[in-house]
Amino acid sequence: MRHIAVIDIGKTNAKLLTVDLATGAETTIARAPNTVRRDGPYPHHDAEALWHFLISALRDLGTAHPVDALSITTHGAAGALVGADGALTLPILDYEHTGPDSLPEYDSLRPPFAETGAPRLPMGLNLGAQLHWQAQTFPEAFARSRHILTLAQYWSFRLTGIAASEATSLGCHTDLWNPHSGCFSSMVDRLGWRDRFPPLCKAGDVLGPILPALAAETGLPPGTPVLCGIHDSNASLVPWLSEPGPRAILSTGTWMIVMALGSHAVTLDPARDTLINVNARGEPVPTARFMAGREFEEIAGPAPSPATEADEAAILDRRIMALPSLHPTTGPFPGQSFAWSEEPQGAARAVAASFYVALMGAACLSLIGAEGETVIEGPLARNPAFALMLAAATGRPVLLAGQGAGTGLGAALLAGPLQTRPAGRTLIHPPADPRWRAYADQWRDIVRARDPLG
Repeated sequence: MRHIAVIDIGKTNAKLLTVDLATGAETTIARAPNTVRRDGPYPHHDAEALWHFLISALRDLGTAHPVDALSITTHGAAGALVGADGALTLPILDYEHTGPDSLPEYDSLRPPFAETGAPRLPMGLNLGAQLHWQAQTFPEAFARSRHILTLAQYWSFRLTGIAASEATSLGCHTDLWNPHSGCFSSMVDRLGWRDRFPPLCKAGDVLGPILPALAAETGLPPGTPVLCGIHDSNASLVPWLSEPGPRAILSTGTWMIVMALGSHAVTLDPARDTLINVNARGEPVPTARFMAGREFEEIAGPAPSPATEADEAAILDRRIMALPSLHPTTGPFPGQSFAWSEEPQGAARAVAASFYVALMGAACLSLIGAEGETVIEGPLARNPAFALMLAAATGRPVLLAGQGAGTGLGAALLAGPLQTRPAGRTLIHPPADPRWRAYADQWRDIVRARDPLG
C-alpha cells in the first residue's frame, strides 16, 4: 500500500489528508470545524455534519487521487452509543460538558489509578464517567445501545458496518482499560457493560472493505480496505515503534503530550497530570501532559516579535524566569501560581516563554522516567530556544522530527512502512555554554521550593 487516505477528527477540526508512503508527503484534501451542537439533551458532536463533510471530501479524493486504504485517527474522551439499527441511541457527548461532574458517586465506582493508569479528570474527560452519566440520566436510550464504540471505531463502523473495540482508544484515560494486563478494567464487568463492547481489533487491522454504497457514492475503488483506527496521541508514536533504543516523544500543540518508549519503570503520580497510554502494539506507555502551546501564547503573545541572540543572552545572564503555572489544574506542578522572577518586555518574552515550556517539558520527562533522545514534533519543533533549553535541562540530545512524525503519518503507517528515510530530522545536542544548564538548575530549585506537593 502506498497512497493512504487519513480521516483525522480532532476536538476542534476535522480533516481528510493523504499520505504517500513512498515519500512521506502529506496533502490535506479538506478541512472543517468540529462544531459542538447545543441543541438536544446536552452539548454534542454534530455527527451527521461530520459525516456529510467526510463523504464530500472522500468524493473529491476518489476522483482526483489514488487511494489504497483508509485509516482513521481521532481525539480521545469520546464514545458513541449505537443501536441494533446502526444509528446513535444518544448524541456523542462533548467532553467539556459538566454533566458527568453532577454524579459524584462515580468516584467510588471507577477503578484505582494503579489498575488503569487513568487519573480522575473533570467533566467528561474520563469516558467511563460519560457512560455512567448517560446510563443514569437516559436509562432507556442507554439500554437500547448494542455497541459502545470509541470515537475512531465509530467512524470505521460507519465506513464498513463492522463494529470493533481497540486498545489505544480504550487506554486513553477512560477508566475502561487495564494497560498492564491488556484487558477491560474491573469496572466494565461491575457495571454490566462488557457485552456492549464489540470484539477487540488492533489499530492497524483491516476492519473490512468500504461499504459498496459508499464506494459508489465517493468514487473510491470497491473493496478499498478500512483500518480499525487509532487514538491521535498514540498515532504520533507509530513512526518510532520500530526504532531501536529508548526515547521520548513530545507531541506539541495546544497540549504537550510527553510519552516515553523503552524507559525504566517509575511510579507515576496522578496528581501531577501523568497517566498511562497504550501504543499500537498494545503496550503501556508512561505519559505526562502540560498545556504548553496555550501557556506559551499567553506568555509570549499570539504573534511574538522575532527574538535575537541579544534577547536570548539577556534572559540567560539575568536569569529572567517564568514560573508555573498559568493553568494550575494541569501539568507537573498543580497548585502553583504563575509568576515572573522579573518581567521582560518585547521579543525577550518569547525567549523566556520558550525556556519556560522547555523546563516544564523536562519536568514531565523526569516524571515518566524517560531515557534516550527526546523527539519533538509539532509547532515547538520550529523553536530553537525551546530545543536548546530542553537539551540543556535533560542533558540528552533532542531530535527535531521534521516530516518523520505526526498524527497523520502515524495513522498512515498502520497500513505499511514508509519507503524512504524521513526528511528534515535535525539532532540538537546540549549546549556547551554553561549558562544554559545553570539557568535550568536554578529554575528547578525555585520551582521545587514553591511546590505545595513537596
